[in-house]
Amino acid sequence: MKQITIVGLGPGSAAYLTMEAYDILINAPTVYLRTEKHPIVETLVDKGMIYKSFDDLYESEETFDAVYERIVEAILELGEHQDVVYAVPGNPFVAERTVSILLDHLEKENASYKIVHGTSFLDAIITTLQYDPVNGLSISDALSIDRERIDTHHDSLWIQVYDKGIASQLKLKLMDYFEDTHEVRIIRAAGIPEMETILTVPIWEMDHHAVVYDHLTSVFVPRSTQASYDLEDLITIMRQLRSDEGCPWDREQTHESLTPYLVEEAYEVKHAVFYEDDDAVVDELGDVLLQVVFHTTIAEEEGYYSIRDVIRAVCEKMIRRHPHVFGDVKVQDSQEVLKNWQVIKADEKAQKSVVETMRGVSSSLPALIRSPKVQKKASELGFDWPDLDGIFDKIDEEIAELREAIASNDASHIYEEFGDLLLILTNLARRLKLDAELALNDAVDKFIGRFEVVENEMRRINKPLGPEFISDMAFFWEKSKNTAE
Repeated sequence: MKQITIVGLGPGSAAYLTMEAYDILINAPTVYLRTEKHPIVETLVDKGMIYKSFDDLYESEETFDAVYERIVEAILELGEHQDVVYAVPGNPFVAERTVSILLDHLEKENASYKIVHGTSFLDAIITTLQYDPVNGLSISDALSIDRERIDTHHDSLWIQVYDKGIASQLKLKLMDYFEDTHEVRIIRAAGIPEMETILTVPIWEMDHHAVVYDHLTSVFVPRSTQASYDLEDLITIMRQLRSDEGCPWDREQTHESLTPYLVEEAYEVKHAVFYEDDDAVVDELGDVLLQVVFHTTIAEEEGYYSIRDVIRAVCEKMIRRHPHVFGDVKVQDSQEVLKNWQVIKADEKAQKSVVETMRGVSSSLPALIRSPKVQKKASELGFDWPDLDGIFDKIDEEIAELREAIASNDASHIYEEFGDLLLILTNLARRLKLDAELALNDAVDKFIGRFEVVENEMRRINKPLGPEFISDMAFFWEKSKNTAE
């Protein structure tokens, strides 16, 4: 392999081109350009540069990644027979994917190469904006907007806003985190005096203006001055609440004292989801998240673990249990996904038998939730009634056995048979795809609503609630049922 020299062309103006780069570019037999769409090319050609570009590959390949791989393949092939000068816009180490791929190959082959410094477009942009990035500037690629994270607490620069379509995607992403009227600065051809333009617009207008979006366009997004919170803010708030200058009640809490609140908030979420109340879901999910942060803050104070440990653990678990997404496992449908999930989960917990997996269903769960989970594991093996008639027959049988137990006045027998009846009722709920816990809660609410009618009617006829007026109460109870129907 001959020597490969990688040269940075700077952001565009000749003023940003280094003397070393200039000498190499005008004296090389041939310069291979990633793209000839760069303002300095015409000037260098006037000074004697001879070049070939890889722009044709942008038309023949469907993705940028494919283009970059083809370019690297071509450079490596040329390098087998001759010294190669490969020139890229800006600084070779800033947002230049072909260089990083090329260097990986060269270092693996222990090949000879040289990097010639080029001024980055970032230098031109911060000069144009008269901006000091020392207080925090995040740089993100607009071409991978779906994978990028938005940080409203720091300024951000979005590069490679190639066209209006990408600008629209960026706009929609930003509007999820900033006010629509939050102003951004669209910068094109920074550092090229005859082409440089800067336009300040609210986010919602980003793709409305006659801005030329191309390979020279970036978008600067200042940090938000509005109240905008993220997980770090919640962690900071909880630490303050737990501090000596914080809240006495929050400081007194322990894992044990908080556990009932976590369970309660989880049920509140379930209730809000069931009734399709989006505002309530947002509120209740926030309460659950608060409990998670509360617990991890206490653990962090005690030196055991932190929110980062919890996040890392669940991320690792999700990756491990989704080999069909993050690995090479192939699945046909969601049923196969669930089957694989259970196998992986059992391996993690070293569960070797079905009974062990049943016992692995936490006994701390409410019985109406635990019961169908346990019975489902047997059902997955075919141990279940083939149809609902079999379940109803079993319910009749359990009711008869409960009657016999009551007649015998044997308290332990009554307790046992009542449990058996509940067990089969929860199995029926599972087969009907009903949530027994929610169904019972709704029945309780309905009971309260009907009894409210009874109480109001008894008040209307000036009679108190009590066993001496049970006939009146029963009459109004039936009336409440008929009214509801």
